[in-house]
This record gives sequence, C-alpha cells and structure tokens, in this order.
Amino acid sequence: MKFVIPLLGRTREAYLEAGVRDYAGRLGRFAQVELPVLKERHSRKEPDEVVKANDAALLLEQTATAGLVVALDPAGRTPDSEELAALLTAWEDRGAHTICFLIGGHLGLHHSVLARADLTLSLSRLTFTHELTRLILLEQLYRACTIRAGHHYHK
Repeated sequence: MKFVIPLLGRTREAYLEAGVRDYAGRLGRFAQVELPVLKERHSRKEPDEVVKANDAALLLEQTATAGLVVALDPAGRTPDSEELAALLTAWEDRGAHTICFLIGGHLGLHHSVLARADLTLSLSRLTFTHELTRLILLEQLYRACTIRAGHHYHK
C-alpha cells in the first residue's frame, strides 16, 4: 500500500515538521509514504476563492495515479481508529494500492477537490490548522496500520 499526502507548502513549525517526519518514518514500516511539497502559487491579495482554486489545481495534479482519493473536510465521515483500519483493508482488498489524501490550505478545500474525492473524511469535529492536520493524519494512519498488524499501539 502507498499513501500520497501532498503538502501545500512546507511545514513551518519545527515541532510539527519533526512530528510529520517521525510518523512518516513509523508508517513507512507498513506502507510507502510520499509527502510531496507543493509550491503554492498565490499572493495574499488574491480573493479566497482564487486561492482555493489555485490550491485545488496543485492538489488535483497529484491524484493522477491514485487508486483512491480521500479528501479531508470537516463535513466528512468521522471514523474511529478501528473503522479507519477497516477502511484501509477494504480499499486494499478492492485493489486501491495508492491512496491520495488531500488536505486543504488555510482556507480549506475547493469544491472541485471535494467533487473529485472518492470519499471525504473528517479527523475530528474540531478545527485544526492544515499543518497540524498533516501530523494528525499520519499518526492516525500509523495507528490504523498497527491495528491491522495486530500491534497494541492503539490501546
């Protein structure tokens, strides 16, 4: 299984970057992990909808080889850790070996990304920064993979 998580811009906070690298490394024992850093192409003067559309174009380019596209959005389904593990198993059983998880920028995801997604998930009903969401997603994927492998990390 391969997880592709495109990052809109680099992770600016050193402690978050350290966490992202840590969990990407841990997750690498169970799946291939790609974290392409996308160079954002907008200025602060542009309208929010233009910024979201530009971010969407960058993100959607990354979905070309994905067997499954998962958008992270507050309105999405909120699985618990065991349900996420079951989803990973079901996706793999259906032949979706490359799963692309899309995290919006500070404005969230453009409607075109949500329309392209095969599934929309929410990590919580709480709101997180897009940089913190990277770390939470990686930790939850790691947790789901340990559940699938029968490890006790999740307890």
